[in-house]
Amino acid sequence: MVCLTTKNDTKLISEALKVLGKENLALIIHGSSFPSKNGEDTGFGTFNSEAGHSLIDYASGIFNALQLGPAGKTKSSDSSPYTGTIFSGNPLFIDLKQLTEKKWDCILSEKTFNRIVNNNPKQNSGRTSYSYIVKAQEEALKEAWENFKTKEHGGIFGSHLLKEFSSFKKENSYWLENDSLYEALSIENGNDYWYIWKNETDKRLLNPKNDEERKAFAKRIEEIRVKYSDEIEFYAFCQFVLEKQNEETKKYALSKGIKMIADRQVAFSDRDAWAYQSLFLDGWFLGCPPDYFSKDGQAWGFPVMDPEKMYNADGSLGEGGILMKNLYKKMFKENPGGVRIDHIVGLIDPWVYKAGKKPMCEDGAGRLYSSPEHPDLGKYAIATKDDLDWTLEADKEKRVKTLSDKQIEIYGRLIEKIVIGAAKECGLDKNAIVCEDLGTLTNPVDAVMKKYGLQGMRLTQFVVPEKENHPYRCKNITENVWNMVGTHDNNPIATWAESMINTHEGYLHAKNLVEDLFADADNKDDIIVKLTQDKDYLAFVKLVEIFASKAKNVQIFFTDFFQINETYNTPGTSGDQNWSLRLPNNYKDLNAIDLQAILKQAILSRGSEFADKHKALVEKLG
Repeated sequence: MVCLTTKNDTKLISEALKVLGKENLALIIHGSSFPSKNGEDTGFGTFNSEAGHSLIDYASGIFNALQLGPAGKTKSSDSSPYTGTIFSGNPLFIDLKQLTEKKWDCILSEKTFNRIVNNNPKQNSGRTSYSYIVKAQEEALKEAWENFKTKEHGGIFGSHLLKEFSSFKKENSYWLENDSLYEALSIENGNDYWYIWKNETDKRLLNPKNDEERKAFAKRIEEIRVKYSDEIEFYAFCQFVLEKQNEETKKYALSKGIKMIADRQVAFSDRDAWAYQSLFLDGWFLGCPPDYFSKDGQAWGFPVMDPEKMYNADGSLGEGGILMKNLYKKMFKENPGGVRIDHIVGLIDPWVYKAGKKPMCEDGAGRLYSSPEHPDLGKYAIATKDDLDWTLEADKEKRVKTLSDKQIEIYGRLIEKIVIGAAKECGLDKNAIVCEDLGTLTNPVDAVMKKYGLQGMRLTQFVVPEKENHPYRCKNITENVWNMVGTHDNNPIATWAESMINTHEGYLHAKNLVEDLFADADNKDDIIVKLTQDKDYLAFVKLVEIFASKAKNVQIFFTDFFQINETYNTPGTSGDQNWSLRLPNNYKDLNAIDLQAILKQAILSRGSEFADKHKALVEKLG
């Protein structure tokens, strides 16, 4: 077990990472999965808590980044962070404990905090208690809000925080007014799912069709704002508290040499779909074609940005493009460590399907910008009919066989003008962008990523061993990528390794690993046999592989690092089991991977000449 708090170990590991050419080593852990202190487990993890800061301390010196999950406000009925809001943060990440302390003038009583902890049905179980904490957190924050309002305006608390709150509302009014209005309408209509609201006007309140509706809707908006003025202010208060705590955490992390990388999901939440519905393509949803996870494809139900609303005729950003750029500017401003973009294909070459249909070709689904033959989507096509390989179905990644430089530029304008443009305006560059390009990677997406030098991902667990040139195989992995054995959607590497033991597929993996990592070994056959029979050794070598590769950046999901053999999320399924796994409070006592041994073998796997050059370090690593 590697003790990350031992000074000598961290120095050795840092030296080994440098020798192997690793610029970034990130621990992947979603905010809800952060541990709690014993006696402070409210039912949901947060990086803002004392335990969250302790994990940052633990990681410091080994990892230089934490890859977080999406941090938007989730629905009361769905814990998936990938359906959260694009602007509002998730109030569940507010550390309630801080609100009981002097720094927040004790606006939450210790009695209330302790009651929430004591009533948590999953207390100290290593699981979130989503349905419980959604309700309990709101009750606690309402108590804090009532106390916040009644504080005197004199003194440090009153004059300072109240002034900050006022400034926060003004600076963020462009999204805060819409999101808080939705909250008020959810109360008015009895639920937070606008599609089933009985009041038809409320469904389209920000989407009037003519001047007459605009005047009537404006009157209704004012009526709601007056009726629910306190609820609207309460919503803003929660966002304000969250932002202040987030900023403190990010400063703390940077002081420890840890940068926080945000995660931008491809989806728009229900709240966003309501607020910006005029910008979405009517009757179409974003999804995924049939693949490894689903033979019928994945019907995500996420709205699709209307291409005609993204850009104006002169190429400048339209209303939709401005919205997209604003959300990325907010993310880069708040996360100087960068942003991971989930499902980059969904930005460049999205797969869309008709409402009420399956996301399959036979049901009329297709690629929004790559379907020139499609009766409905053809007008949006960038690829022409002459660019297609007609022997392939519309869902095949190589169907677009030819592209001109001009076409690649058009496919990539969202990346160039919006994502990279937003990063630059926040003082960052394209290296602050991490692209999740796993799964189906179409030729247009591949071309855009190459044109702009974007950093993609390589997931070695998903290598196809029969394919000599598969991009996830160690010898084929290039420098400008993030390499990993798995993400939040995969089985832990130990579980994967166990499934490979004494199988033909496992033998093929073992053969490739020996060719790539043990080229100088005299006993290759013995190593292959061991890899096919010993699950622990196979898992170990798969971890060696990501460090021995040329990739400059490495990520490790927290279940793999701490050897927790449970899957975090199973794509295509729903329920409380998904997204609920947390790092237990006693994580320092877990049998974490032996990183020193892994790095030692990674150096040896680079070949005898490389190993001899770093012989002294190899010996120190044990």
